[in-house]
Amino acid sequence: MHGHIRECKRDHVYTFLETCPVCGEPTTSVHPPRYSPQDRYGKYRRMIANKLNDGTGK
Repeated sequence: MHGHIRECKRDHVYTFLETCPVCGEPTTSVHPPRYSPQDRYGKYRRMIANKLNDGTGK
């Protein structure tokens, strides 16, 4: 097995598989996205995240 570690957000199970072995839900990468100082769309992502989190910043 090789690849990147993934997490099931529902069961909080870590695995290398694309689907959770417990519930069958798709897993997500636990690694953050790459940072780029030339990110032209970061401002808009932060605005959307702020609206989705009701302005709490969490």
